[in-house]
This record gives sequence, structure tokens and C-alpha cells, in this order.
Amino acid sequence: MVLRIFFPQCCNQADSGLLVGHWMPGHDSAVVLAVIHYPFIPGQVKQYLQQMRSQSGVELSVLGSWSIPKEGQEHMESFLRDLSTIFPQDCWLQLSRTIGKMGFNCHVIYQDLNGSTTSCKAAKKNGKIKGCDRESGEDNEEELGDEEKMILIHYEQRKVMQSQLHPIEVPDTDPPSELREVFQTVARSRPLFFLDRYDDGPLKSTHWQSQGREASIIVELLKQASVPLCLLISWLLSKWTRISNFSKANILVSLLVDVALGVLLMSWLYRDNRISIIANALLPAADHVAKELEELLQWLMGAPAGLKMNRALDQVLGRFFLYHIHLWISYIHLMSPFIETILWYGGLSACLGITFALSLLSDMVALLTFHIYCFYVYGARSTASRLSGGSSEERSGTVLRQRVDSCSYDLDQLFIGTLLFTILLFLLPTTALYYLVFTLLRLVVVMFQGVLHLSVDIINSFPLFAVGLRVCQPYRLAEGVKFRVLCEEPGTALHLLMEINPLKCSAVVQRYRVPTYSCYPKDSWAALVKKLFVGELIYPWRHKTTKSD
Repeated sequence: MVLRIFFPQCCNQADSGLLVGHWMPGHDSAVVLAVIHYPFIPGQVKQYLQQMRSQSGVELSVLGSWSIPKEGQEHMESFLRDLSTIFPQDCWLQLSRTIGKMGFNCHVIYQDLNGSTTSCKAAKKNGKIKGCDRESGEDNEEELGDEEKMILIHYEQRKVMQSQLHPIEVPDTDPPSELREVFQTVARSRPLFFLDRYDDGPLKSTHWQSQGREASIIVELLKQASVPLCLLISWLLSKWTRISNFSKANILVSLLVDVALGVLLMSWLYRDNRISIIANALLPAADHVAKELEELLQWLMGAPAGLKMNRALDQVLGRFFLYHIHLWISYIHLMSPFIETILWYGGLSACLGITFALSLLSDMVALLTFHIYCFYVYGARSTASRLSGGSSEERSGTVLRQRVDSCSYDLDQLFIGTLLFTILLFLLPTTALYYLVFTLLRLVVVMFQGVLHLSVDIINSFPLFAVGLRVCQPYRLAEGVKFRVLCEEPGTALHLLMEINPLKCSAVVQRYRVPTYSCYPKDSWAALVKKLFVGELIYPWRHKTTKSD
């Protein structure tokens, strides 16, 4: 049997007293949580432990005794050992420290139902514990086999209590591991750490907060002053009862950052009359875009890149699109007196968050480039009709039978279909060229809107609180632990130091990212290219399950 004792580093210099902690059944392990100093009254200790059990839900008990040599306390170790009869335990730990040595002297006293005890000194010899004597009313000695070991694992109590061991979700069917139970025991024993040296109670103890809670009176005063704000935040966080604490903090921090960036953007817009400058620059920019599109259409109506186009269809399509540009320019000039007012009131929306302002900007871009979207739709529909209009065999789908029925044609119908197919085939290069040009323009607009949507998604879903916690306090997000040998002196048990391995930053982002609309899967690149090739309309901001037009 290997007996593992998890001992807090803050208790290494504690005064002599009782070890308070929790035995972990099934693991042959014990977690030491605090040391209650001598002098004390056993009845008060039992009453205090009973109170801590009800508050924390942890089965706390006196694990044994701790002694450190001091002047006038030469017999303290034997006195504390006799307390095992007042605090009955199947296994009583007796730890002591000698000045000048890093290792502890460890004794384990086993007590059976007959009242006999077995004292084992954890003297490390070839990795085993030897030197055990048995007392049962008469002096006889006996050596327990060479199958017992004792390992003292030192841990930093504050870090273990505040850290969250990952993965958090563990199946209920699996029993908790020893390491997870250690973390849970220390975290749930928070009421035990409220007793500090400034309390007027009869008991004094040593733990990570024994020098005073937070060790600062300024922090306590700030807490008292911020009670209304804390109550408001607690009320807001209580609305998300189904979300974990880290998720609540991530959502709250993302919301605060969103609003703060929006206020900064709004202050920038309304300073130095920038809204008027932007409004006055929109109309010349729209005229410049219209001029470039007209030149592009004039180039397509000629002989673009030396290609021989269908002259009649080319002129019809070119004049059709030129007319749409004229309508769009007229629409922009008609709205020009109201553009500054629209921008002024639209800028006020930034106080709701920068994501709201970016979404509004995306909608404004969609309105200002509506003519490009119309060109793309016309070209896509025309190309799709020519690609699918040459079929010589009609097929109708039967939904109920889940099959495709074929329909045969006679000779006259086949002749007409072949003639129409020939006409559409010769007209296809002209329509395909217009479709290619306006699809490229449409993709430029879609990419710009995609950058805006990506920015909104990053601000809404990025776990800023968790990442900041990982950078400032890495131990708060624990992926595991590592052990290193702390002391290996002859005549003492093996001492290990437990250190926390922080979670990787990529794992933090993946684990605590807030789910948003854009987090769901979209069409693959292959599906997007296929849609572009066959002339199907693309809506990259929609889900796969969304019905398309």
C-alpha cells in the first residue's frame, strides 16, 4: 500500500497542533487542509469541524498531529500522539519537522477494533517503510512487510483552490480520479479558510489565508463600497443559470468590451465634424464607381480581350445594365440630401456596441451596392437557364416514391429541343462573360461584408475573460499537474512538489468560445465553387439548412 499525503506548503512553518483534512476512501490518500494550533479544547475542535462539515459538504476530520520543536514544548509530540484516543481514526498521522532539515518525520498509527495500535515510522529505505512496532497491552515488536510506502506531496493551497481542472465534464458513471478529488476537496473547503489570526475565536489555524483574508484592508473596503454594483452584476449573471461561471464571465466581458469600443467609435465620429466629411465623400465615390462600371460595360459591348461576341445580345445586355446604373445614380443623387442625417443617427447606434455599428455598416454596403447584386443575379439566372435549358430528356422527381421518372419525346419535339439547344449554346459565351465579370464584382462585395461579419463574430465569441485569466493567472485553468522531487533525505519519506500545468491558449479559446450564429458549419469551398460554376446564387452568410431562393 502506498499512502499519499497532500500537504499544503503554507503549513510548513505552522505551530504545533492538529492536522485537519479529508480522507479519500478508495485512494489511500489524505488531503491536509489546515493546522489547528495548540492550545485548544478538543470539544471546541469537534464542534468547529461539525460546523465546517455542514457548510462545505466535505467530510472533514482530524487526520493526526503536527509538531515543530520549540522551546518549552519538548513533550509536545507525545502529547499530540495521545490525542488519537480523543479523535479516533483508523489511521492517525503524526508529522514533525526538525530544524535544519527539509524533510518531515512521519509516523502512521493504525488502530483496529480491539484497541491495539500499530505505529509505523516512514523511514525510507530502498523505497520501503520499515520499523513498525505493535502495542496491545504488552511490549512486542513486529515488522510490517516491505509493501508500504509513504509519499508527501506538497501543493500550493491557494492555486489549487482557485484552479479549475480540465476537462470539466466528466461522465457520472466514472468515479472521480484521485487528482480531481483533491482539487474538489480543496475548492469546497472554502469556509475552512475564513478563520484567520485576527478572529477572536478560541481556535487559531494555519492555511493560505491565515494571515488575513485577502491580506489587505483596502480590498475589504472596496468590496463594501461596491456592494450595489456587485448586486447588479449578480442579478444579471443569475439570468444565465444554465451557463457555467466562466461562460457568464466571458459573455459579460465581451459585452462590456463591445460597448466600450462602440462608445470610442461614436466619440471619434462626432469629433471634428467627421460625419459631414464622410457624407460629402460618399457622393463623389458613388459617381466614380458608376463611371468605372460604365467604362467596363463599354469594354464588354465591344470586343473584350479580342473575343468575338454575339453582337445583338451583347448590345442588349450592355444597354440593359447601363440603364440600371443610370437608375442607381439617380437613386443616390435623390438620397444625397438625407445621407448626412442618416449617418448622424446611424452613428448613435454605436452606443449599443461596435458589433451593432459594424452590422449596420454591412447593411449600408448592401444597399449602396444593390446594382452590383442585380447585375450578378441577372447574369447568374441567364447562365443557369442556358446550362439547364439544353436537356433533351425531361425528368420529374417523385417525392413520395423517392425516384426520378423519365419522359420521352417524339421526333418533332426532339427537333425543336435540339434547335433551341443550339441557339442557347451559341449565346452562352456572351452571357457567361457578363456573368464572370459581375460575379467577380459580387465576390469583392461579399468578401468585404465577410470581413465585417467575421469581426462581429470574433468580438461576440472570443473568450476574452478566459484568455486574460490564462495570461495573468495560468494556474486558474489547469490541464493537469506535474511532480518533481522536493526532498529525498535519508530517514524521511519521499517529498514531491505538485505544480499545475496550465491549459494551452488554443485549448482555452476552443473550450470557452461563446457559441454564435457564425460558429455553425457553412458550405465547403468545393460546394461554393460548384454553385459559381452552375450559376446558382450564393449567400455565404446563410446556414446549410436555410432555404435558398
